[in-house]
Amino acid sequence: MDFENIHKAQFYEKQKSKKVKCTLCPHGCIIDKNKFGICGVRYNNEGKLFSENYGEISSIGFDPIEKKPLYHFYPGSKILSIGSIGCNLKCFYCQNWQISQINSQEYKTNLKTYSPSDILSKALSKPNNIGVAYTYNEPTVFYEFMLDTAKLVKAKGLKNVMVTNGYICKEPLLQLIKYIDAFNVDLKAFSNEFYKKNTASSLQAVLDTLKLIKEQGKHLEITNLLIPTLNDDSKEFEDMIKWIAKELGDDTVLHISAYYPNYNSTIEPTSISLIMSFLKIAKKYLKNVYVGNVMLAEGNNTYCDKCGNLLISRSGYMLDIVGINKDGSCKKCGNKIFTYLK
Repeated sequence: MDFENIHKAQFYEKQKSKKVKCTLCPHGCIIDKNKFGICGVRYNNEGKLFSENYGEISSIGFDPIEKKPLYHFYPGSKILSIGSIGCNLKCFYCQNWQISQINSQEYKTNLKTYSPSDILSKALSKPNNIGVAYTYNEPTVFYEFMLDTAKLVKAKGLKNVMVTNGYICKEPLLQLIKYIDAFNVDLKAFSNEFYKKNTASSLQAVLDTLKLIKEQGKHLEITNLLIPTLNDDSKEFEDMIKWIAKELGDDTVLHISAYYPNYNSTIEPTSISLIMSFLKIAKKYLKNVYVGNVMLAEGNNTYCDKCGNLLISRSGYMLDIVGINKDGSCKKCGNKIFTYLK
């Protein structure tokens, strides 16, 4: 097969002296010849930009859809999850730094090469699997492979899910969004200062992504990783929740996740009391708020926002659907909660 046809990057502009400008994400990296962009996987080879991680998979397996996390998208389903290497953000507290904060020449040992048709075959091999999730590292940086795979998956009637930091330019997102059915976007904070200092990126681009996903009518859930001393200001958090309710709708699903020290961070873990106080704030404005990656009696079940009837009981990734009709409505009052059910 022709390397250039398969691996050449889709979004870039040629510059002088064989430099290129990557236009996939808002960084707009100007990349010198024989150098990588900030993501560590898009490489300038003699004035042409290539996706060095096309089909290079670091992790693959069937997961509960709740692990993405997606709580309102085919609850109780399994989905094939794939990830590669690289990321366009530089979070010093990254939980998956072993595969995200590294370039393609440094990480070869555990990579296996797959074609889009290989991924489709794997997805079809498990009965009742609903599709493919692009996750683990930031899928934007394996954009071409994700797009090629998503087209095949969609054509077979399966679902595509993207778990992302949302740092992607409008044009590539518009091309991709035709094939993605559901998104979980990591909204890290509601401060550009936080984004600039702790992730080497910017807030507005992520907000623009969220609004575009909503405008395109795709299923959207948001995750906020709550990090003590960095994004735990209650006023800022409340402003973020108000923005979500106003711009995306008060039915937007929010997951508040606990932080644990990792990579280059030694900040103390998120306390349960902080999680619960922010859960209370979010519930003032949003109908569907959940607590992630901590086992608590409160914060994981789904209740009807009209009558309070228990709809889904969750314990970890185990769940019991108890109060939902086949059309996604509450058995007690008929309020429509779920659009996507098995």
